[in-house]
Amino acid sequence: MNTRRHFLKTASAAIGFPTIIPASALGKGGRPAPSERITVGLIGYGTIAIDCTGNFLNDERVQVVAVADPMKRSGHYGYRGEKEGGRDVGRDRVDEWYSKAANKPVKSCATYADFREMLEKQDLDAVQISTPDHWHGYQAIDCARRGLHIYGQKPLSLNVGEGRRMVDEVTKAGITWQTGSQQRSDLKFRMACELVRNNRIGKLKRVGVGLPGGHSDWNQMSKQTEPAPLPKDFDYELWLGPASEMEYRPALLPLNWRHNFNFSGGMITDFGAHHIDIAHWGMDADRTGPVLIKNVKGEMPPADALYNTATKFHFECEYASGVQMIVADKSEQIMPEVVGTPGAGTNFDHTGILFEGEGGDWVWVNRDKISASSVDILRSRIEAGEIKLYESKEHTKNFIDCIYSGETTVTPIETSHRSISVAHLANVALRAGAEKLEWDPQKESITGNEKAAALLSKEWRKPWVL
Repeated sequence: MNTRRHFLKTASAAIGFPTIIPASALGKGGRPAPSERITVGLIGYGTIAIDCTGNFLNDERVQVVAVADPMKRSGHYGYRGEKEGGRDVGRDRVDEWYSKAANKPVKSCATYADFREMLEKQDLDAVQISTPDHWHGYQAIDCARRGLHIYGQKPLSLNVGEGRRMVDEVTKAGITWQTGSQQRSDLKFRMACELVRNNRIGKLKRVGVGLPGGHSDWNQMSKQTEPAPLPKDFDYELWLGPASEMEYRPALLPLNWRHNFNFSGGMITDFGAHHIDIAHWGMDADRTGPVLIKNVKGEMPPADALYNTATKFHFECEYASGVQMIVADKSEQIMPEVVGTPGAGTNFDHTGILFEGEGGDWVWVNRDKISASSVDILRSRIEAGEIKLYESKEHTKNFIDCIYSGETTVTPIETSHRSISVAHLANVALRAGAEKLEWDPQKESITGNEKAAALLSKEWRKPWVL
């Protein structure tokens, strides 16, 4: 019996959805008919998956069928250590959701410690990759080669070389990719970028990007820095995967791994993945990058510290277009012309994205607000014949829509690779002690600094090879 057809027939009937039996497997570069439901597997069930999985469950075109995570069940997830995560927690949520829809118990979601076993045993069409950053490249390449459509959480990659390889594999496979840079599906960010792209502030001169800094204690265990016994039912060796060998410490898991270069790039990549992405959207730089990164400075802990990513940082990017982008943590006031200006509204907190025109007009946007140097700028309409950017009203829905249609998502993989590469380059400069880097965005290479160039990629720990 075809496992996929049998599952969808029984699960749909149990839940109360129409019985749908696909005529052919999805993925593999293929597209489903409108009547076919998409089976999704969750790779990783931690903080970001807890936040985003509901979008899949809410879509009646989707059936979440499995969860894979090296952790069975544990606390300390979330942004205050207030939530539970792990594969059993994910399974319980999925089964509870479908049970409520069916008004009777439904036990249809499988669990796996190893995502590879899930990919082999489950007849999947798509996956959500919500693992730590050091896993994104391996899992994306593996899933792309299997023809699975991928919703990959940001930041896209651990380094520039890995990101380029991901782009090439996804492009070759012809699958649908959506990066979880959900700000592109937010009206305020699209509005800001449309205003800039249509010259409402005149010719664009400068972009300021304010990011959070420091080391946040999300798991509430930052002081537990010494090696410790493993939590129950946790495969730490599998969690490490392609990352370099490191003894388990509670201070790293969950989520605080973002502050160690073995697993992530700190706040520069974590929030830079969001705000630099929007800066590129407004600059029309989705398929390029800076030619020079200069005035790079920051506060770096010792390289062997458990939390060794930058706590404070500043760098400036020059683009071939002549536009300059300045990125800094919010302890530095990089928006002096705006904060306190009449009409600017409430305090900017020195975060978000500020677009400045040559004549002094500006547009600023963050997650909770958009503002401008003149209310007339915000009131202006984008008319027929002007630039209208990709409109997506819900990020996961856009991903599912594009699986059906074959169209490109609002945040395709090349776009995400280009924006996160800027953050990676800043970290490369900081780690190499370089005040500036000359960058060729076409060749994706650094000129004149071998030490920095060596940090553009990193070999995976054996036996993790693809």
